[in-house]
Amino acid sequence: MKNTVVFQTILGSVVISEQDGAITELIFAKDSPDGGNNQITPLLKEAEKQLLEYLSGDRTKFNLKLAAQGTEFQKTVWDTLQEIPYGETRSYKQVAEMIGRPEASRAVGMANSKNPILILTPCHRIVGSDGKLTGYAGGLEIKKTLLELEKDHVSC
Repeated sequence: MKNTVVFQTILGSVVISEQDGAITELIFAKDSPDGGNNQITPLLKEAEKQLLEYLSGDRTKFNLKLAAQGTEFQKTVWDTLQEIPYGETRSYKQVAEMIGRPEASRAVGMANSKNPILILTPCHRIVGSDGKLTGYAGGLEIKKTLLELEKDHVSC
């Protein structure tokens, strides 16, 4: 059974879903068709705790089992995003090179845009080849906020 909970963060309302002991979704509530069933499982409680620690600067890595649904290529991209260190960014081209597909920058961008587990799978750390911020499901302001939060806590 899929369990979903909505809670408030400094970024606004966040929806987190889990199924079979793994996080399957983290999105912003404005992107969610409903408010979830609000079945707060131990895993959802831990995910909320870790997310709030991250947003307060007290956590740089998440320790949660993730199970994003997507194509094998998308999953490869999402797994690769986990290798990007906290406080750093990479371009779509760099990620394409990391997965051994240097000509697949656009496909990496498409996979990034389909990431169902925002923040926990750090697609916000991907920028254009010129270093400029590019699309983010939560909006560019939230992407900017996340990158600034990480930059501020890396330099502490």
